[in-house]
Amino acid sequence: MSVLMRCPGIYCGRESFPDGNWSDCGACPRGFRTNSSSACVPCDDIPVLYDWLYLGFIAVFALVLHWFCIDMVAMRRNIPKEVIALHCSAILEIVAASIITLQIMDPVGSFNIRSCRAQKLSDWYTLLHNPTPNYEQTLHCTQEAVYPLYTMVFVFYAFGILIMLLIRPLIARKFLPKQGKFSIYAALYFFPILALFHAVGGGLIYHSFPYITIVLSVLSNAVHFAFKLNQTMKSLILSSVSDVKNIIVILGHWLLHGYGVMAAATLHGLTLHPAMLALVPLPALFYILTARFTDPHKLQEE
Repeated sequence: MSVLMRCPGIYCGRESFPDGNWSDCGACPRGFRTNSSSACVPCDDIPVLYDWLYLGFIAVFALVLHWFCIDMVAMRRNIPKEVIALHCSAILEIVAASIITLQIMDPVGSFNIRSCRAQKLSDWYTLLHNPTPNYEQTLHCTQEAVYPLYTMVFVFYAFGILIMLLIRPLIARKFLPKQGKFSIYAALYFFPILALFHAVGGGLIYHSFPYITIVLSVLSNAVHFAFKLNQTMKSLILSSVSDVKNIIVILGHWLLHGYGVMAAATLHGLTLHPAMLALVPLPALFYILTARFTDPHKLQEE
């Protein structure tokens, strides 16, 4: 076809041939996306801050799951050097997987990413928008309209598993030979589950991860305090400032909460005001101040 004509559907496009002609309507090649004229154009956008925050959320969430599994299998009230070694191993694995993933994305060997900006939720689910002109034959135009935000998460998970299998067994064998191996088994379960969630709900996670981060940090903060045997205000405050493990856990909750607040502000195009940072310690303070009102021993049955 010598004249560019629009294609049916919102993701079907035409490729330009060297002789000036255009191909039939179909899916654009990887790294390309159809424009308003149905021409396949290369993805030359630069990821915005929200995109980087989303990728950071993917990496941080995997790291938090690693740490959670390590603590669960270690079953230690404090943080001995054996557990610290496994935590450091998890950090090394996630950082290495993140760096390698960024390095192999186009342009190769750079920390920059050439991308197609996500404009709406349907960009993540082009499979559901294959048109059927005149209700006859379906045009298959499934493509990665949010290149490379969709596929690079799978690449990150794959490298995360591979690097873990290369490093973690050596660390676990030296520092925590009995329980350490169970943290590896746990990761071999949750990485495929994360990949499944991303395959099905990647777009939903992209548009809602700030609120997911805020909600999970608040719930995790409440669970952390709920496991304290002494629920008095004085005891909760003293344990929060005197126990090293409690201090690290609370600071981690605050960092996650702040990350979610910053991402939510970025999603709505707002500038992060310093007053928003006052929301970071609010869940912990709210629990400590209201714990005495929820003591089941003080409930009286009529």
